[in-house]
Amino acid sequence: MERIKIVTFGCSVNLHESEIMAGLLTKANFSIVNTKDEADVIIINICTVKGTANALREIRKTREEFPYKKIIVAGCISEDIIPSIREICSEISLVSTHNIKEIVQIVEETLNNNTVEALTKNREAKINLPKVRVNPVIAIVPISSSCAGRCSYCSVKPIKGDLVSYPQETIIEEIIQALQEGCKEIWITAQDSAAYMLEKKHLSQLPELLQKIVSIKGQFKLRVGMMNPNNIIPILNELIESYSSEKIFKFLHVPVQSGNDEVLEKMQRGYTVDDFRRIIREFRKKFPRITVSTDIICGFPTETKNQFMDSVKLIKEIKPAVLNISRFVARPGTKAAEMEQLSGSEIKDRSRMLTSIFDWVSFEQNKMWVGWSGNVIIDEKGKNGTFIARNFAYKPVVMVGNFKLGDEVKVVINSITRYDLRAEVQKV
Repeated sequence: MERIKIVTFGCSVNLHESEIMAGLLTKANFSIVNTKDEADVIIINICTVKGTANALREIRKTREEFPYKKIIVAGCISEDIIPSIREICSEISLVSTHNIKEIVQIVEETLNNNTVEALTKNREAKINLPKVRVNPVIAIVPISSSCAGRCSYCSVKPIKGDLVSYPQETIIEEIIQALQEGCKEIWITAQDSAAYMLEKKHLSQLPELLQKIVSIKGQFKLRVGMMNPNNIIPILNELIESYSSEKIFKFLHVPVQSGNDEVLEKMQRGYTVDDFRRIIREFRKKFPRITVSTDIICGFPTETKNQFMDSVKLIKEIKPAVLNISRFVARPGTKAAEMEQLSGSEIKDRSRMLTSIFDWVSFEQNKMWVGWSGNVIIDEKGKNGTFIARNFAYKPVVMVGNFKLGDEVKVVINSITRYDLRAEVQKV
């Protein structure tokens, strides 16, 4: 029985696709192992949306450490990264995000010393397939592939093609199966969850989908994946109403990317800073303790220091609980790559500054949870014998005790860090 190690980078969609590849390979009697040392074949599921450097670094490192092992690169494979992969090793097989259903055949061919390239694009739904979950209590359920946007800096569209939304009945079927298998959390995920069914109805059907999901019988929590502001605005009231269900984590991931309207226009994001403010304001009006997560790109081409400071001011104003900071990297073939670029040192300086400011913001946000008491779901093993749970707002709660994944317990928050809450179990 040949042994396979899958290494995953990128978003929850990539993680889900690694689970599918593991499921298909297990069904075909391959063994999924925990380390590269044990493996006969190493599959590296890469992300190139924020640049190719990290992916190439991992491929090169793996090749140098295991020169005699078979390597397959999967995932978001952009055209510009292929020559660089071939320079590292001409015998590496390639399978794009569109072709993961063929992973068994690709592994078999690679083991027989044949180099395979499965890079065609198709519109097949990657859902309701065999899978081996990374976390047995969390089901990652994609609701679409690609997005409806045309951002000037992004490579999602060239890699994934046009937006394809999956049928509601197929999504519901996947969730019901996951609950029967013991999952306690459902993560619906997409490049833009708010774009669901946009290509068919010209107005997102996400609120309708959420209503159908929360009507499924059983005890579970639903985490709604990232949503772009321009597609939230037309459905804002309906979306807020959907979030009223106790089954939905009060967690809102809305990437703003810049606090300056001129930069947003060059990014081709399709909304203004005030649109973003309105979304956060209306959600917080209904759910004061909602966890707000957003993203900022530091050093977008032509961004002035004053424009960057608008982003800093916005973060201080909004006070998100989670901030994903990206240093701009030009993607070949995008409009942003043709613009006047900032120096690498300037981009690093801006990133460090924003990180330092957010450290204070996040600590201040977490302070309001001290003394809170309520139920949490234990969904992850932490370091040094700890467990990590999530409360109704999807805040990470670190605790010590004799638990198993999926347990629901009542806790009281007694301390915090910049990154999480610390709790003790309350005795009933």
